[in-house]
Amino acid sequence: MGETKHQGPIKATKTPRPKHWVSPIPFGLGKVKPQHFRDTMKIAWDNKDNIGYATRILTQGVCDGCALGVSGLYDQTLKGPHLCTTRMNVLRLNTMPALKEEIIHADIDQLRQYSSTDLRKLGRIPYPLIRRKGERKFSRISWDEAMDVIANKMKQLDPKQYAFYLTSRGITNESYYVAGKVARFLGTNNIDNASRICHSPSKTGLKRSIGVGASTANYQDWFGTDVLLFWGSVASNSSPVSTKYMLEAKKRGTKIIVVNPYSEPAMDKYWIPSNLESALFGTKIADDFYQVNIGGDIALMHGIMKHWFEMEKQKHGSAINHTFVQEHVNGYEELKAKVEEQSWDDIIESSGVTQERIIELSELLAKSKNAVFAWALGLTMHSFATDNISQVANLALLRGFLGRKNNGLMPFRGHSSVQGSGEMGADPFVLPGSGFDAQNIERMEQIWGFEIPKWQGDIVGVTLENIVLPDMHERKIKLYYLSGGNFLETMPDPDFVEKALSELDIRVHQDIILNTSTLVDAKEAVIVLPAKTRYEQEGGGTSTSTERMVYFSPEIEGNKNLIAEARAEWKIYIDLAKRVKPKTAHLVEFKSGQEIRDEIALANKDYEGIQHLKKQGDVFQWGGAWLCEDGICPTSDGRGKLISIDIPDLGKKEGQFIITSRRGKQFNSMVYKETDPFNGASRYDVLMNAKDASHLSIAEGEGIVVYNGFGVFQGKAKFVNIARGNLEVHFPEGNFLLPRGRYEKYAGIPDYNITVTVEKADRYNARKDVQYLEKRIEDLEIDTPE
Repeated sequence: MGETKHQGPIKATKTPRPKHWVSPIPFGLGKVKPQHFRDTMKIAWDNKDNIGYATRILTQGVCDGCALGVSGLYDQTLKGPHLCTTRMNVLRLNTMPALKEEIIHADIDQLRQYSSTDLRKLGRIPYPLIRRKGERKFSRISWDEAMDVIANKMKQLDPKQYAFYLTSRGITNESYYVAGKVARFLGTNNIDNASRICHSPSKTGLKRSIGVGASTANYQDWFGTDVLLFWGSVASNSSPVSTKYMLEAKKRGTKIIVVNPYSEPAMDKYWIPSNLESALFGTKIADDFYQVNIGGDIALMHGIMKHWFEMEKQKHGSAINHTFVQEHVNGYEELKAKVEEQSWDDIIESSGVTQERIIELSELLAKSKNAVFAWALGLTMHSFATDNISQVANLALLRGFLGRKNNGLMPFRGHSSVQGSGEMGADPFVLPGSGFDAQNIERMEQIWGFEIPKWQGDIVGVTLENIVLPDMHERKIKLYYLSGGNFLETMPDPDFVEKALSELDIRVHQDIILNTSTLVDAKEAVIVLPAKTRYEQEGGGTSTSTERMVYFSPEIEGNKNLIAEARAEWKIYIDLAKRVKPKTAHLVEFKSGQEIRDEIALANKDYEGIQHLKKQGDVFQWGGAWLCEDGICPTSDGRGKLISIDIPDLGKKEGQFIITSRRGKQFNSMVYKETDPFNGASRYDVLMNAKDASHLSIAEGEGIVVYNGFGVFQGKAKFVNIARGNLEVHFPEGNFLLPRGRYEKYAGIPDYNITVTVEKADRYNARKDVQYLEKRIEDLEIDTPE
C-alpha cells in the first residue's frame, strides 16, 4: 500500500470573494458577534506581568487549546500566522503566578464559595497540599510526604481498587505513555482519559468500519472537495482557526453543509480575525443547514442511502461507486436490504427532515466526486454513538469517499493531543500500538519487561460508580489518581459524582489549578500535586493533532511566575512507581523525554519517527496523508465493512422534548464568558423553537422549568432557529438532567441526551408539591431551588 506524504503548508487564495461576505459594513458593526480584537487586548492586559513568556509560548509552543495543531504561529495546512481566542483564553493558565497563601489555606467552606472560573483566575497550585479527614484547611506538605501517603495506600490495596484518569489539558504524549505504563506496572488496568467523554465512539465506530481509529484525511482535503459536510459540529467555536480553512475551501469551490438541530450562528456567519477580508466583511460559512432532530442522524443517513438505491434502479452507477464497493467493501447486500426496509415515514419522523430535503442532499452527494465528512460531539455523545459513526462511514464507503485526496472521514477533535491518549495506551481497552488483546499484551510485555494484568479495566463512569460498592467488594475503588479534570462539571448526575468523590479513601489531584472537585471531602485525605505545564516540561514534549500530525513543543524558558515546586507529570508517575515497587521500578525509569520518545517508537509502530522530533517546528504525520489509501483498509482482509444499523428509538412521548448540551464561550468545562457572543445566550438560557414555546404559552425571556425523572433545570426561554421538539442547554449547567449509568455499549461514553418536559416556572412551582417527576428515584431526586 502506497503511503503518500503530506505536502506541508500551502498558500491561501488572496483574491477577495465578495459573494462570501456577510456584510459590506466593516467589522460587522452592530451585529451580535465575537469581539476578537477587543478580547485579544484584554488577554494581553491579563498577561502583562509575564508578557515576554506569554509571547514565547505563542511563538514557540504547540497550541494547548484545540486539536488543530498550530506550532508557534504556524501549521501544516496554510502558510501565514494563525492565532485564535481559544488559545488566547487558555494562555493565562501557563503564565499566571501562584495562588496566594491566605487563599489556599483559607477555610474549606470559604473556598467552596468560588466557582471553577473564579478558582482558575486565582492562580496556580504552588506546592503539594493535603487535607485530611475532619480538617478545615489545606496544609502544605513536602513532595516526599505526599508521595509516600499515596504509595503506602496503594501498597495496602488490591490494584483493582485504585484508578488513574488523565484529562486533555495540554498533557503530552510522553505523560500519557508513562501514565499508561506505570498503571500497568502497578498492576491496574483502571486507567482512562478525556476522550471517553468526547470522541471514544469515533474510534470504535471507525475501527469497526474501516480498521482505523483516527481521521483518514487532512485539513487540506477540505480545499476543493465538492462537499465538506459537518455533522453535529460547531467547528468554528471549538477550533476557530478552522474557519480559515473553511474560507479557503469555499474560495476553491467547496460547498459546506451543516447537519445540526440548531442553525448555529458561528457556522453561519463568522469574522476571522487573522484574515483581513473576513475580519472586515465576515464570511458566510455554511451553504446549507439540515436541521435534524437530536438523535435523528441515523434516520437522515438512511434516507440519503434509500434515495441512492432508488436512483440505482433507474440507472446503474448513478449513486453507488460500484467499482470501489466491489474491490474494497463487504456487507453491501445486507446494508441494501436494511436500508430498503426503512419506510420514508419512519425516516422523516425520526430525522425531522422532509423527504424533499433529504433527496436534495442525497443527490448532491451522488453527483459529488469527492467529499469530506467531519463530525463532533453531536454524533458522539449518544447511547448509539458508535452506530452514528459507522453510518457516516457507510455513506463514504458506498461513494468511495476514502483513501485519496479531497476525501475522508474526520472526527473533529476538540483538545490538543487527546488523539494521542489512546495511542499511548492511557485507556482500559488499549495498549500502545493496538488493543488489549492477548497478542498485543504479549508483545508489550516483551518491550516493557514486566507482566501486564490480564483483567479488563473500567471506564471512568463505571470507576466512579465502583467507589460506592460495598466495602469488601474486590472492585470497590478506594484511591483515585486524577491528572486534571473536574467530574463535577463533566459527568452526568453531578450530585452522585460529588457523593462518590467524597467516599474515596484518598483522592489525588495532579493539576495546575484548583477546581470545584478538588474541594470535595475524602474519607482519609485529599492530596493536591502541582504539575508543570507542557511548556515547562523538561526536554519538551509532543502532541498529536486531529489529522495525526505529531508536533514537538520545546521547553520554554523565562517564566517570571515560575512555580518552583511544580513537577513534570511523567516524572511524578515514575516517582510513584519507585515508592510502590522499589525493587523493580527500574523497568519504568526514564531519564528524559527523549528516552520516552525512543520507547514510544518501539511500542506503537505508527509512531516510528517520534524519536527524531527534537526541536521547535519538528513534526511528522503518522500513517501518511490518507489512511486507507487506494481504498485498502488495515482490516484482516483489507476491506471496509458496511454495517447495517437500525433507527434508534429515543422513547420520546407525546408533548416531550429531547434535550442536548452545547458549549458556549468555553473550553471543555472551563467557561470564559457568561454570555455566548454568537447568539447572546446566557448560561441558564434554554434554547428552543418559538413555535414550541407559543404552543406552551411561553414568552421569550420567561422563566421555565425543564424536568424529567432524574432532575430539574430552571432557566429562561431563548428563541433560536432550532428544529421543533428539540432543546439545548449549556454544558455543564444542564448535567443535572442526565442520569448516571447510561453508557454507549461499544465505547462507554455517557449519554448526554435525554427526554424532558417543559413548563412555565409559575405553573410548575404551583404544582411541584403534588406531582412533578415522571419517575421518583430517591437517591436521584433533586428539589428545585426556590
